[in-house]
Amino acid sequence: MTEPQVDKSHYSFDKYSFEGRFISYYHQLREVLRHHPSSVLEIGVGDSVFGSFLTHNTGVRYESVDVAEDLKPDTVANVTDLPFPDESFDIVCAFEVLEHLPFEEFDQALKEMSRVAQRYIAISVPHFGPMLSFSIKIPFLPLFRLALKLPYPKRHIFNGQHYWEIGKRGYPVSLIRKKLAQHGRIVADFVPWGSEYHHFFVLEVSAHRE
Repeated sequence: MTEPQVDKSHYSFDKYSFEGRFISYYHQLREVLRHHPSSVLEIGVGDSVFGSFLTHNTGVRYESVDVAEDLKPDTVANVTDLPFPDESFDIVCAFEVLEHLPFEEFDQALKEMSRVAQRYIAISVPHFGPMLSFSIKIPFLPLFRLALKLPYPKRHIFNGQHYWEIGKRGYPVSLIRKKLAQHGRIVADFVPWGSEYHHFFVLEVSAHRE
């Protein structure tokens, strides 16, 4: 089993939290709850914000998996070898998790998530590069926001946590889309305004089985 890269203290508010991360939490919850799941498996507990909201504010059956036992997940396991039967959960999600695995294990992680998911996979991964964002509000018209990543293919150097990031040399977003498409239909693909470092994808795996 993969060893944890950090201990629980890594997720303290002073070290881990910033405004953009809470914007990311909003999108995590929105992308999952918009599909009205009855059950969700989260891979990577982190600071438990996502799981706590589902547990205390919805009727969704929530379970968690992590390699770090000190984070107290429901199950200690690796995403590349999930100890669940096929199609055990409506949605399987992994937010800011898969970059902590060598890229050679990305396909196996997707395969396991697809196997365990009945309907959807939701993920977010880091997207490196300069950002371009706009926010315009004209009276009597809806708020318009746009966030874009500009190409800047810098070579990735392992920093003890991230083995790879979208936008780094050798990891174009087109490669991630191609790998995801092997497991289903991409139904969401965006960089959120205010959290431009996190690139979200939602994959409909049920379509792939038809």
